[in-house]
Amino acid sequence: MRWLVHAAVAASALLASTVEASTLTPPVLPLIVRNPYLSTWLNDAREPPWSKWPMFWTGQEIGFSVLAAVPETEKVYPLLGRPQDSLQPPGKSEGYNLSYPTYVGAKYDASVTNLTYRIPPPAKSSGLEPLEIVLSFLSPITPTSTLRQSIPASYISVYVYGGFDVDVYIDVNGQWVSGNRDNRITWELSESALGDDKKGLKTWKVKRETEQLLTEWADQAEWGTLHFTAPLDVRHESGTSALLRQRFSRTGTLQNEVDNSFRGIMEDEPVFAFSKSFHLNSSEKTSDSVLFTIAHIQDPVVQFASARGLTFMRPLWASWFFSTEALLMFHYLDVETATKLAGNYSAQLAADAYKSGSDDYVDIVALSARQTIGATSFSGTPENPILFLKEISSNGNFQTIDVIFPAFPFFLYTNPRWLAYLLEPLIEHILSGQYPNKYAMHDLGYHFPNATGHADGNDEYMPVEECGDILIMGLALVNSLRYETESSAGSIWSSQGGGDFDEAAEGSPFALGTLEVRDSIFGLDNKWGGETNGEKQAKKWVQRSYKLWKQWTGYLVEFTLEPQNQLSTDDFAGWLALQTNLALKGIIGIKAMSEIADVAGIPEDVEYYKNISEVYIKKWEEFGMSRDGTHAKLAYDWYGSWTTLYNLFADSLLCFHLPSSHNGPAASTLEGQKPLKHGDPSNSTETSFIPNHIYKVQSDWYHAVNQRYGLPLDNRHLYTKSDWEFFAAAVTSKKVREEILAGVALWINETVTDRPFTDLYNTEGDGGFPGPNFFARPVIGGHFAFLTLERACGGKAMEGLSFLDEKDSHVDVDVDTSLRVDAESGAGEL
Repeated sequence: MRWLVHAAVAASALLASTVEASTLTPPVLPLIVRNPYLSTWLNDAREPPWSKWPMFWTGQEIGFSVLAAVPETEKVYPLLGRPQDSLQPPGKSEGYNLSYPTYVGAKYDASVTNLTYRIPPPAKSSGLEPLEIVLSFLSPITPTSTLRQSIPASYISVYVYGGFDVDVYIDVNGQWVSGNRDNRITWELSESALGDDKKGLKTWKVKRETEQLLTEWADQAEWGTLHFTAPLDVRHESGTSALLRQRFSRTGTLQNEVDNSFRGIMEDEPVFAFSKSFHLNSSEKTSDSVLFTIAHIQDPVVQFASARGLTFMRPLWASWFFSTEALLMFHYLDVETATKLAGNYSAQLAADAYKSGSDDYVDIVALSARQTIGATSFSGTPENPILFLKEISSNGNFQTIDVIFPAFPFFLYTNPRWLAYLLEPLIEHILSGQYPNKYAMHDLGYHFPNATGHADGNDEYMPVEECGDILIMGLALVNSLRYETESSAGSIWSSQGGGDFDEAAEGSPFALGTLEVRDSIFGLDNKWGGETNGEKQAKKWVQRSYKLWKQWTGYLVEFTLEPQNQLSTDDFAGWLALQTNLALKGIIGIKAMSEIADVAGIPEDVEYYKNISEVYIKKWEEFGMSRDGTHAKLAYDWYGSWTTLYNLFADSLLCFHLPSSHNGPAASTLEGQKPLKHGDPSNSTETSFIPNHIYKVQSDWYHAVNQRYGLPLDNRHLYTKSDWEFFAAAVTSKKVREEILAGVALWINETVTDRPFTDLYNTEGDGGFPGPNFFARPVIGGHFAFLTLERACGGKAMEGLSFLDEKDSHVDVDVDTSLRVDAESGAGEL
């Protein structure tokens, strides 16, 4: 199923994105962020953008610069990067004077980062106001269009608004295509017309002279081609960086020449540049713009030990486009649609986040969105789509289950089908018999982009963690399919569209199907689940892999109540036996299996796993809670300890805390049963899976141990994990949620960390890295926990937690006394 884009007209200028004022000032901001290898960030974002070069997520510099020149004053202004390092200092140049603009600041939403500058008018032009320039970076998140999300490309728009002429220059270098600065690169310029000599596109293509397929150097890809595209009417030139920047500064233009002397990335540093002259009306303010795109094209994207063997996996976009040129043309001309779809997502996200938290929460989830999806790469075919994920910065593992788990609130809120595409390669690989252990595997390969598996079973040892994670995510995915109306869907966007589910069709139950046209927009996804379609999809998926779900649950039945010495997802904290929070995850996983068995239509398993989970949860409370009942211990036998019980979130997310005879999201069956109507939980005689008092004492405890920058992970250290903070805060009282959220927001404004959003940081001192240094990881998708929970269970999940905000429900806890009493009682028992 392929089609080729035929374009007759060039794209119109992109209107400035409506990005509301941002209140938080993080140390780094996303610029071009699409996948693990197309990931460029604004370094030192609290300072003017010309203070440092932009960087790859690792912190390594990326050559990416922008200059503006005012011909009337012969002044040139750096806007991005450090192109001024190539220019002569003031008073020593010929034909230009280096100056600096006024930097107004940055604004951002989930898809856009805007940098705004003002340039003073010429002295002799009395009455003119400063010229405003906006650099707008759009990496669109389009939850209604997997096709668009799969395109490894971003937009850069330059907007000018004022009453005097200005010239703009932009360049990139070879650092985009290799982490080894000694490597040689090649390049070319191609042009494509649109039936009119004055309309069309021109593209710089840059790649390594000798590519190394599926290889990294310092986490950057050593294969693939950078495509830097502009409209045909701009000027272009390649050559030594200093020469081009100086020539532009003198003349305001480029020479439309290509330097064909291929060489090393930093050998007489070759850059690939465009320039555009804007002629504005001096009698009144006028505006103009120019659009550029940057793409990093790889084919294959990874190798994967699939059921048919080790396979080079092609990008998903290749199923719809015959060629890279067709893809790039579509992407460039699609800018208005991409902007509209991304803007819809950003606006709804902002509205939901404000309602759920505050202005600060709006910024936190906006900062988290591109980073989360930016760790993934779309592959497969429309009949069997796959989303591959890199465990960025921590160790580079491929498709790590306990990294997908903290990220999965983002996917449930944004588009649950993308969560399905993350789980599918794990299930396919294990079903094919390539993994020998009875528990769920940790990852698909030691290092991305090579998913070669672990045939020896020697992956990182987190058996209870991985089994609990995948069972919880499996039921969450099933629940996302089961809803009656759009308003009760877990994701607003996935409930749009039409299409019937064909149970007899070959391939994945999550196939994209025929792309739809809605509101004159082509290439939109069909509806995800809903009503009887969702029940059929869920049943087909669960039945196909049921032996795995049962196998993993069998492991938990044997080992989760009293987990042996092992790692949890917080492996940096070390091995520990009898972990209270880990045991809880496994028990919730067993409970989830009872619901999965119900979907599969196996009633004996429903009762079996339900009964076991109910017995276990009572034992867990006896083992895991402190003697005075004020908090959960870090480990059953560690008296005088405490832990953040973030796995409580799964209990509420999976609807187990709703006091109903059936805890599912809609309880809708193939016979057409309507959703159960949940009454007031406080008046219900039904019991929840995990008792209310566990939630309540944990909420009170978090208030008592909260620090300047948030909630520590446990009693051992003052560091925290921000993903788990949001999991934990989602199931606390409103007051405690606000306290934790305020601490994280303060940390964003004050932290000394200098990389993309870290999830592991100190809650006191300078808020820095505690070691190891985690950054740019997709786990911050967990920041969406508030939003996901509020839409869970047909929008009823929060009803089960209403008791947390009852009048006079808060109890002050004396932490020191509680820990001392618990330690003394434990010592006496021993």
